[in-house]
Amino acid sequence: MSVVVAVVGPTATGKSDLALDLAQALGAHVVNADALQLYRGMDIGTATLPVERRRGVPHHLLDVLDPRDEASVADYQRDARAVLADLAAGGVRAVAVGGSGLYVRALLDHLDFPGTDADVRARLEERVETEGARALHAELAGLDPVAAEGIGPRNARRVVRALEVIALTGRPYSASLPQHVYEVPAVQIGLDCARDALDERIGRRVDAMWADGLLDEAAALAAHGVGRTAARAVGYAQAFAQLRGELDEVQARASTAAGTRRLARKQMGWFGRDPRVHWLDARDPDLLDRALDLVARADAGTLGPATDDPAPRRTLGS
Repeated sequence: MSVVVAVVGPTATGKSDLALDLAQALGAHVVNADALQLYRGMDIGTATLPVERRRGVPHHLLDVLDPRDEASVADYQRDARAVLADLAAGGVRAVAVGGSGLYVRALLDHLDFPGTDADVRARLEERVETEGARALHAELAGLDPVAAEGIGPRNARRVVRALEVIALTGRPYSASLPQHVYEVPAVQIGLDCARDALDERIGRRVDAMWADGLLDEAAALAAHGVGRTAARAVGYAQAFAQLRGELDEVQARASTAAGTRRLARKQMGWFGRDPRVHWLDARDPDLLDRALDLVARADAGTLGPATDDPAPRRTLGS
């Protein structure tokens, strides 16, 4: 299998464009690693490239889920690994692209998925309603401090999942979390840029979302029906609120921009903790050449650790 090229990093840094450039240069196909771009009918709010802008490059795992369904990382891993195997059998390289950190890890790394139990989960969710998420987070902190440190007390869904896994396996939830160990040979290229520049990009993206018809897209989704994940996605949550009359357009846009900025910081935190990511400046005029150099060295087995990269990587806010 050829080395998989993964383009990662915060939203609005231009990952899709770089992935297309790399795919054209390498004769590769693009594999989606963004959780929300799995959903059909959620194109404007997720900045999914329309077919006419894909330059003839085949894309995989876009628009494969009904918005009423809940995305599953385990299902994604199964389907995405199958795509990689098919491409490898045909001698075609894959360029994976996305900002969903866990999905990227599921694609590339050794990552197991403990089972589920509907009864156990239902009891835990009932306790969230009666006791509050913070009470269950405190319980998690006693059972698995490592997991509790990485899961905020307001993230009831992940707290419930962690306690469910502990109940089912008898092991800490943190023991099932991904390690920085590739199961699929890969090179990760991270895109970053200064905070003020990224905030400006986010502002332009939000303006484009409304100009391109996000409200119409959201209205169609509402008529079709959406699940919890789709309903809470940044941009769509605000568009739904505007349609209900709870926000005006100015408020909806401002809330979307703020939510997207928070998302970008969260994504940077996730990918920034992975020491294997080779960071490039999204605004570098020689971005493609630098990325291709990383790929060539990865193919040749001469690419050193990301910590040895000559240019120090920046983080958002620096």
